[in-house]
Amino acid sequence: MTTNKHLMKTYAPLEVTFERGEGAYLWDTNNQQYLDALSGIAVCGLGHAHPAVTKTICEQAAKLLHTSNLYQIDKQQHLAGQLCEISNLHRVFFSNSGAEANEAAIKIARLYGRNNKIDNPAIIVMENSFHGRTMATLSATGNRKVQAGFEPLVQGFIRAPYNNVDAIKNIAENNKNVVAILVEPIQGEGGIKIPDKNYLNQLREICDQQNWLLMLDEIQTGMGRTGEWFAFQHNKIQPDVMTLAKALGNGVPIGACLTNEKAGNVFQPGNHGSTFGGNPLMCATASTVIDTIKTEKLIANAKKMGDYIANTFTNKFAKLEGVREVRNMGLMIGIVLDNDQVNGECSELVKMALDKNLLINVTAGNVIRLLPPLIISQQQADTIIDKISELVSRVLIKKEAA
Repeated sequence: MTTNKHLMKTYAPLEVTFERGEGAYLWDTNNQQYLDALSGIAVCGLGHAHPAVTKTICEQAAKLLHTSNLYQIDKQQHLAGQLCEISNLHRVFFSNSGAEANEAAIKIARLYGRNNKIDNPAIIVMENSFHGRTMATLSATGNRKVQAGFEPLVQGFIRAPYNNVDAIKNIAENNKNVVAILVEPIQGEGGIKIPDKNYLNQLREICDQQNWLLMLDEIQTGMGRTGEWFAFQHNKIQPDVMTLAKALGNGVPIGACLTNEKAGNVFQPGNHGSTFGGNPLMCATASTVIDTIKTEKLIANAKKMGDYIANTFTNKFAKLEGVREVRNMGLMIGIVLDNDQVNGECSELVKMALDKNLLINVTAGNVIRLLPPLIISQQQADTIIDKISELVSRVLIKKEAA
C-alpha cells in the first residue's frame, strides 16, 4: 500500500486518487466516475487520453526522447514555426514549465534594459498576479502568501494595481529604470479578473511611447481557452513577449517564451538555456495539440460553451443573494461569492463538489474557478451548471440559517 509519508508537505491533496481518464471524465481507484471541470488547472484542454496525443507520445517515445540542445531538433523547429504562425510572433525559447517561461521573459527584459544603458532595469508587475514559484517569479507575483518566508526577494519589480492605467502612467513619469510590463491578460489565480476591454491596448500604447517591452503571461489564458488562440488577440494587439505552458502539452510538461524580433534578438548563445527544454517528446506532443485544436475547431467551442455556461449561471443566480457576479472569457469562468455571505470561506464547495463527482476549484478565497476542457459538450456543461447551482444555493442557505 502506498502512502504520502515520503512526500514533502507542499500540497494538501483531497482524499481521491485517479487512475484513468477519457475525454472530460476521470475514474478513481474505486472506479467512480468524475466530470472534470478543472482540466488539471487549465492543462488538459483536449481532455484526458486524447487518441491523437496518446498516439504521438507512443510513437515519439519509441523513436527518441532526448538529445539536448547541443544539437538541432527538428520537432522543436516545427513546433516553433506553428507557434509563430498562430501568434504572429517570431522567435521561441522552450522550457519545461510556466515559471521557467516567465524566468526567460524576466531575463530578456533585464538584458534588454542593460543593452539600452539602464543599469538597474525594473519590471512593472501587478497586484494579485501569479507568475510562478521560482525566486524571480514569486518575487514578481502579487500574492504575499506565495512570498512569505522566502525573503530576501529578487529586486527589480515595481507593483501596480491591476486594470489601472493611471498607475502605470504615474510610474512612467517617476521612474526611469522601467524596461517592461509583465501582466496576465486575465488574472486566473487572482480570481478570474477580467480587465477593461481597452486595458491591454492602453498598456501597449504606453510601452510603445516609453520603449518598454509588453510581456504577457498567457500560461493560463493561452491555447484557445478564452475563445482565441491567445487572450491578447481579443484586443487586436501584439505583445513583445508572451509566455505559455499548461495546455500547450495537454499534460506533457512544456513551457515556451515567444518574442517579436525586437525582444527575440536580446538572447545570444550562452545567455539562457534548458537541459530538457524543447526535447523531441515534448515538442511532438505540443504540435499534435495545436493540430487537434485546429481540426476539431475547439477554439470556437471554447467561446460557445464558455458563454453558454456563464450566461446560464448569470440567469440562475440573478436573484440569489450571495453571488456577486459571474465572469468569463471563453472557458475561463469565475463565480464570485459575497465574502459576507460565506464568511470569507467557500473552500468547502470543493469537497462538496467532489462528493457529487465533480472537480472544481476555489481561488482568491471566494471565487469558484471553472476551467473545463475545450472539448466539453453541452450535456456536460449542463451537468456542471446543475451541480454547482445546487451546491452554491445549499451553502448560501446554510450560512443564512447560521
